Amino acid sequence: MTTDQNTGTARDMLEPVLTRCAEAETCADPSSVMTLLADSSRTGGGFTSYRSGFAKGAAGAPAHFHTKAWELFFVISGSLQVLVGEEVSVLGAGDFLAVPPHTPHAFAAAPGEEADVLFVFTPGMGRFDYLRLLGRVMRGEADPAEIAASSEQYDNHYVDSPVWRAALERSA
Repeated sequence: MTTDQNTGTARDMLEPVLTRCAEAETCADPSSVMTLLADSSRTGGGFTSYRSGFAKGAAGAPAHFHTKAWELFFVISGSLQVLVGEEVSVLGAGDFLAVPPHTPHAFAAAPGEEADVLFVFTPGMGRFDYLRLLGRVMRGEADPAEIAASSEQYDNHYVDSPVWRAALERSA
């Protein structure tokens, strides 16, 4: 707690967040590498952010939604296939997408493409443990049932999407 010099009142002070690439924790699975940038514990709950590099054909995330957070996507390079609601499209380098709460969405590297994507969730919540869990499940080190059991904790609710399944089948 600090004192505001203008008003003389006590207030919580948020600190800038700097994550150096060389020092950032990474989580890997067979088709992607996630670089953990800033979890909500470092941002006063304002946001959570990580960067994912997807290999060609990487599955990404199945259809899901969040009840509290917006999920923001910024494609740094490559192409990302996304589902938003019932529409599938491809985002290219420099494209930005903001998905509001309660909107089903999914993503994967576009067919035949790699993708490098910055993700931001706002408001933030502790998601790094969820990303670590995903990596362990994808590597066969954890039971997939742990993901389903954590849906409320990490505000990640999976749904069935025939539209997304059809898009993935066409891509295969």
